[in-house]
Amino acid sequence: MKNLTLPLQGAQMLFVAFGALVLMPLLTGLDTSVALFTAGIGTLLFQLITKRQVPIFLASSFAFIAPILYGVQTWGIPATMGGLMAAGCMYVLLGAAVRIKGTGFIQKLLPPVVVGPVIIIIGLGLAPVAVNMALGKTGDGSAVLVEGDTALIISLLSLLTTIFVAIFAKGLLKLMPILAGIIVGYGLSLAYGIVDFNPVLQASWIAIPNFVAPEFNWHAIAFMIPVAIAPAVEHIGDILAISNVTGKDYIKKPGLHRTLAGDGIATIAASAFGGPPNTTYSEVTGAVTLTKNFNPKIMTWTAITAIMLAFVGKLGALMQTIPVPVMGGIMCLLFGSIAAVGLNTLIRNQVDLSEARNLSIVGVTLVFGIGGMAFGIGSFSLSGISLCGIVAILMNLVLPEAKVQQTSAQENTA
Repeated sequence: MKNLTLPLQGAQMLFVAFGALVLMPLLTGLDTSVALFTAGIGTLLFQLITKRQVPIFLASSFAFIAPILYGVQTWGIPATMGGLMAAGCMYVLLGAAVRIKGTGFIQKLLPPVVVGPVIIIIGLGLAPVAVNMALGKTGDGSAVLVEGDTALIISLLSLLTTIFVAIFAKGLLKLMPILAGIIVGYGLSLAYGIVDFNPVLQASWIAIPNFVAPEFNWHAIAFMIPVAIAPAVEHIGDILAISNVTGKDYIKKPGLHRTLAGDGIATIAASAFGGPPNTTYSEVTGAVTLTKNFNPKIMTWTAITAIMLAFVGKLGALMQTIPVPVMGGIMCLLFGSIAAVGLNTLIRNQVDLSEARNLSIVGVTLVFGIGGMAFGIGSFSLSGISLCGIVAILMNLVLPEAKVQQTSAQENTA
């Protein structure tokens, strides 16, 4: 019986992460089975690089939803994967910089006044997509997939379920609001008869996931690299969180440089197979907190379970039958929550927006992102989150610090 303990605990951790893990590829048009496979492979690679010291699971990153949607529409899935691979390389480079210069390097390059507005843009930039899908339309609103009144009822119930579970649920269930919203919304969709089971009936039980090899397009690469800013900072927060939970300082051992590199290698591997970029999952960290299971071997079994499920063809087909309004309803909360995280980053770090410097960085970043500003030279152009990230970093590096200005003024007076 003891031999089954770790596999069962690993499967439980995957169950906690499952809703968020599959929702991301469903929203971006990627394959859910590939996402399961690359989450497993990515976690195993992370464990290899960090010497299996950190009890954490890696899976689909929501921060990349908007860039992937844009990339797939503009350059196609293979070129988008090439761009994501470059973003993974950026993680590895950040890890190398941390090892050489220390953790203060990240704080100097990516302070809250830069990261906060970029995260807000990631959330708010997707708001129209969420609303369109909640109303039964395609993400761009160009076509109606489910009748309006029916879609609204399904999406609202999915949304309310997700909120209710997140606020009022107890124990392990509290960590699975997205999965709860999907289950309730899917059940209501069955009652309305808008679920098509033909893909499930036609799918085989055992099937190879639809792997996609990356292609390298400089436009896609230049677009994706700056997007790595927000997830890199999120990664640091997750490592600090799991450190607090276990009572061990993972920033020092195995070291932030190793965890960042592990995250990057996991993302590179995911994009090599056509899967979404990986990031550390706070849901699983919450489950670790609740269960007090700090053994990293549990995450090994979580990864193995994900890889095994990736080859169950009917499961992948079932995920594809989830109606648009179900996802749209949950997205209304999800993307708003992402924007709120960005806002909280500014508040928690007491970014003073009465200072002209901070106000300029935040204001320009938000307007460029929400307004759809684009800069281009010839066939090369930057827009969206990528442009916002670069502009925020450059403004932070170029604009003088307010304290420096005050010190100079005092010296001149003396």
